[in-house]
Amino acid sequence: MFQAKPITFQLESSQVAFAASYLQGIAFNHYTALLRFNPNNPILSNWLAFTQEFLSKFGIFDTIAEAEENLFNLQMRDNKHFTTFIVRFEQEAYKTGWNYNALQFALRRALPQRIKDVLCLVPKQTTYDGYKALVTQVDQRYWEDRSKNTAPRTSWNTSGNTNWQARATNGI
Repeated sequence: MFQAKPITFQLESSQVAFAASYLQGIAFNHYTALLRFNPNNPILSNWLAFTQEFLSKFGIFDTIAEAEENLFNLQMRDNKHFTTFIVRFEQEAYKTGWNYNALQFALRRALPQRIKDVLCLVPKQTTYDGYKALVTQVDQRYWEDRSKNTAPRTSWNTSGNTNWQARATNGI
């Protein structure tokens, strides 16, 4: 953010103030106490001092372990779109440092059954990007069908064909 707006965040005190605007809870209370009772504290004007102070007191100690746990607990809900889910998935995935095979395995595990059912019918993708592209297509097709019909497409869907119904009722 600071590199995107170098003039706005030219001073370290501006960087500190911007970051502090996102603090919540006890971290926010600590920052406001510093402002009120110790306004000349270098933590309030020096980026390195600010980050060291707040990370040591309120930061995540093991970001990789937290990302792995978040990834393990992440599940795409049946009523959600894959394009939204993959953004959240990759926010955590790239923090882990896992290779693409591990990410593909974790992604497959997190998908809803409606997508897994289709994936077992198509050739297996060998790359993570190929797998994401395939899942995107499957999910987009699902939502297209949902917008056209109340029920997703199946190979036995005969909603547009009434000839079979007439024959069935006439005993033909």
